[in-house]
Amino acid sequence: MAGEKTDIQRAAMLFGAVFALVTILGFIPGITTNYDGLTTFDGVGAEIFGIIGVNILENAVHGLYAIAGFAAAASWAASKSYFIWGGVVYLVLWLYGLFGGSNDDSSANFLGMNSASDWLHFVLGVAMVGIGFLLSRRVTRDRTATA
Repeated sequence: MAGEKTDIQRAAMLFGAVFALVTILGFIPGITTNYDGLTTFDGVGAEIFGIIGVNILENAVHGLYAIAGFAAAASWAASKSYFIWGGVVYLVLWLYGLFGGSNDDSSANFLGMNSASDWLHFVLGVAMVGIGFLLSRRVTRDRTATA
């Protein structure tokens, strides 16, 4: 049926909404502890829920992921790309954090990350790549079967 969203498109919309929520939460004092650390670009900044290190730059990136998720939901191909390439970016960010990018006092820690954010990036990266391949595979199989 024309105009009906595929599972991967609905998932992109959901991820866009979650990233939008995280972006908003990242700017609310109390939910984000050490709020003055939002403008720290050389070590661990503020922390969402007192756990996950962030700063204003990382919050902005979350906002871009939200916008990209909403935009990607317009098509199956864009949704697939959003998940696969967005997940790859998160996996690269995880590796960056593991190899020194999330040290407490490192000038390389321009995103205000900590160990908790490193592992969240890993989980997001694996989840996004997995969703990109698994949900797009089913549609590809369905399209091949009807051709």
